[in-house]
Amino acid sequence: MRSGVLWLMAGLSLSFAGCAVTPPETNEPPPLSEASFNTRILELETSLTRQCASSSALHEQQLSQQQGLTADVREVGSLLRNLRQDVANLQARGEEPVIVREECDIDPTHDTKTLLGRSEWVGLPSIGTYLKARVDSGANTSSLSASDITRFERDGENWVRFKLALNDDDVVVDRVRDEWIEAPIVRRVRIVQASGEESRPVISLLMTLGPIRENVEFTLNDRSHLDYPVLLGRRFMMDIATIDVAQTYLYERPEFPGGEPADQAAEDEAADQDDTEE
Repeated sequence: MRSGVLWLMAGLSLSFAGCAVTPPETNEPPPLSEASFNTRILELETSLTRQCASSSALHEQQLSQQQGLTADVREVGSLLRNLRQDVANLQARGEEPVIVREECDIDPTHDTKTLLGRSEWVGLPSIGTYLKARVDSGANTSSLSASDITRFERDGENWVRFKLALNDDDVVVDRVRDEWIEAPIVRRVRIVQASGEESRPVISLLMTLGPIRENVEFTLNDRSHLDYPVLLGRRFMMDIATIDVAQTYLYERPEFPGGEPADQAAEDEAADQDDTEE
């Protein structure tokens, strides 16, 4: 009996010993073969060679550009030194250098803008009258002399009702002097003056001036204390007209029913040949 127990204990000891010497499992990849190792090394060498070649080409390109810039700087410096020497020689002889400006040839056929004088006749077909206008590139928005300005709403939109603000000397078709004019408000502008700020309505009216027939935006304000009931600003002239301040009334006065013929405008034009405007 005792002998059997001893044999059982001996067997268990050998079993435990066998478990202790069993190597643990691992997830590490198997070692590379010599052929695989050599292939990988060759790939790395090829990649490094390409990178070095690319860096070398970029360096050569930058060096070439630097050399070109250096040569340009030296050439400019040489020209500047020669120019200074020429100026010094002229001054030593008591002469002043002459600056020659090269002007570009301008083909007038390419200029499609209409030339305007500082004063022109304009026509307002929707109102049925002609008016004198000051052409002023110093002003941004055009302006129409108006009084009794009343705002109202029509079909959910903002409109304005007004009369032309004119004095006795203003040339106009007489029947429109006290006529009410209505137009939708397209926007508003804020005017800053020494007396304070004010908001003015802007309307759009069809206007004719010589060959020009355009919808022009006008602010409405009383200009009856000024020489011209209409002021044409930069927004009107942009891309379509230029101004020659030495000339006036380059185009005929438009004609409207109830107004004077165009050939009788010379007397009205002569009255303000020496005019001045604000």
